[in-house]
Amino acid sequence: MAIQNTDRRNNIFLNIILIGLLTGTLDAVAALAWNYKANAGVIFEFIASGAFGKAAYAGGSTMVLWGILFHYIIAYAFTIVFYLGYPVFYKFFRNKYLIAFEYGIICWFVMNIIVIPISKIGLKPFHILPTLIGMGILIICIGLPVALFADKRRRRILAEKI
Repeated sequence: MAIQNTDRRNNIFLNIILIGLLTGTLDAVAALAWNYKANAGVIFEFIASGAFGKAAYAGGSTMVLWGILFHYIIAYAFTIVFYLGYPVFYKFFRNKYLIAFEYGIICWFVMNIIVIPISKIGLKPFHILPTLIGMGILIICIGLPVALFADKRRRRILAEKI
């Protein structure tokens, strides 16, 4: 029994590592596609500017790397919370697609109402189209992959109990 619990914990850890890499990469690709006219480095300098302020735009490749690191840290944070919290969401909504939708919107609110305003970027003006696009990106790139993998795990655990 102890071996099975260890395997399950290792599986959860491995799942989170892989899903976090997937969600972070999907979100980064979506950000680059949405801002296709901008240099990719500028996107990650913008992320780094949350910690370093305007100096991030003059920091070159070092700031791009910081931006990539911060981007993946945030993606992993959302992945961990959602993956581990999925059973709670499931109790209320019972539909993985609805849960993905809800979680993408929650991610948008956390980033745009809490994280960005307290960073050195500050509060951004509200515009409906970018808001809807941003929510859609987070629903597809974070909510959906995590919900699909977490639901697969939930079903596997239920099958083991039978």
